[in-house]
Amino acid sequence: MEFRYRVKSNLVTVVSLLLFILTAIPTFGQSDPFRVVTTTTQATDLMHILTQNIPQDAIQITGLMGAGVDPHLYKPTVSDIEAMNEADMIIYSGLHLEGQFGEVFESVSERGVVIHRLSQPIEDQGFVLKLDINGIVVDDPHFWFDPRNWALVTDSLAKRLAELDPTHADIYLANAETYIEQLDLFYVWGVEAMSLVPEDLRYIVTSHDAFNYFGDAFGWTMVAIQGISTQDEAGVGDIQAMVEFVIENEIPVIFVESSVPPTTIQAVQEAVISNSGTVELGVRQLYSDAMGEPNTFGGTYIGMVAENIYTVLQSYQRAGIELSIPEWNEDVLPVPPESLLTIEE
Repeated sequence: MEFRYRVKSNLVTVVSLLLFILTAIPTFGQSDPFRVVTTTTQATDLMHILTQNIPQDAIQITGLMGAGVDPHLYKPTVSDIEAMNEADMIIYSGLHLEGQFGEVFESVSERGVVIHRLSQPIEDQGFVLKLDINGIVVDDPHFWFDPRNWALVTDSLAKRLAELDPTHADIYLANAETYIEQLDLFYVWGVEAMSLVPEDLRYIVTSHDAFNYFGDAFGWTMVAIQGISTQDEAGVGDIQAMVEFVIENEIPVIFVESSVPPTTIQAVQEAVISNSGTVELGVRQLYSDAMGEPNTFGGTYIGMVAENIYTVLQSYQRAGIELSIPEWNEDVLPVPPESLLTIEE
């Protein structure tokens, strides 16, 4: 792999309460343990990887969002704000993914808490994808779906941690080096696997526009019914346009996402069938804005993206496309469970 250097009124009441709490709680400086708060499941997973072999009593990681949680809609709770105010460092994804956190970040940063945006190296190197939403060009916040981006993120975060916690600097940097090597191997496997489907069939149809980086990384075209945020609503016209697209392009499979209700995709499938077309739902849901449950394959970054690859390819296999998924490189961890490698006919 080429290592590429690559928000609204409904918050007034909650934010007012939280700002009151911030005023009441004293500011914490560098503490023992080093307290880090992460917003998304991806950020939490990366912190656990970079802090391997650091004594447990030397660092405290608090993840705010759990498996399947939609970060577009998530509103920080009172306990979230308390954790962020007591933190030495907050790590968030960026590019407006956590749309409800802006005022809180501003408040805690004024009190000396370090705020680290994972998307920063992607922005600095010009690798942020742009989308045209009803004539307005916006940044796509789902940058983690390209493993090359995640390597940049890993390198940047490790260096920042090493600066803030020099006692463990060598550990952060060594963990990052090892993990980036695994991301490299994983990316090579993913490109080989996703290239097995004929080019004219390489479409991933989903509810919201979360997979453009995934498509950019692996050579597929993403087609979504609604915009990049799950706050966007799909209208009848949007669904009908997708129905026509699926029929015209003879797309065999469409996909439900883990953090989005299946209603819209199911409506497309029903409409395609009622118009004498044929389309199946994917063999399982795709992970989009959040990872799976802790201590599962999909509960890790590599596992999340890899499971999506398996899901796409197995869905095409079941739809009649002949392909043989490459064997997993066992130097890449975690190793997929046997239950993921087969599907029920």
